[in-house]
Amino acid sequence: MRGRFLVLEGIDGCGKTTQLRQLADWLPGSGLMPAGATLHLTREPGGTPLGRALRELLLHPPDEVAPCPEAELLMYAADRAQHVQRRILPALERGDWVLSDRFSGSTLAYQGDGRGLDRELILDLERIATAGLVPDVTLWLDLPLEASIARRGDRAEDRIEAEGQAFLSRVANGFRVLAAERDWVVIPADLSPGEVHKAIRLALEGNTALRRP
Repeated sequence: MRGRFLVLEGIDGCGKTTQLRQLADWLPGSGLMPAGATLHLTREPGGTPLGRALRELLLHPPDEVAPCPEAELLMYAADRAQHVQRRILPALERGDWVLSDRFSGSTLAYQGDGRGLDRELILDLERIATAGLVPDVTLWLDLPLEASIARRGDRAEDRIEAEGQAFLSRVANGFRVLAAERDWVVIPADLSPGEVHKAIRLALEGNTALRRP
């Protein structure tokens, strides 16, 4: 039986890393995963050795090699194609489950709404890079922009986070539209980590896409 593919999406500071760890602890014993299935944790960009190299160039490049918006988009697509073919699909075909920090929704929000790149071009690249793979469940951690900025505080910013508040506001609005268009599970993220985890658990336990036939 094919495994299941779950994705966490949201703006920086929404708590994806914390919730990924808590889900990794809970899912294997939740009763949702079949006996013998393994849970694989991954992320975009950076879910493969090639992806890790691309992640460094995307988020922490020397000034003279920082990609332009169009090159940035193509690099994210390359990362995703490698991720899907070398890690996600093989795991799903073995019957394992995959839990990813970000997937194609982030590209539409950041490079589409944030950068203003052509949406149809992004969708064309998405179809190529994903080979038609769609997550079984996408959880959108919905955090107000002001709370995201407050949570990040004085933490060192990567190249994308440093784009400024107007850029991040467009990204946040893009996620909101995508969540409605793609029927994502909306999780209020301005709660305590424990309350967010409880909301995620309840959403997954009641989700028909995860039920075994």
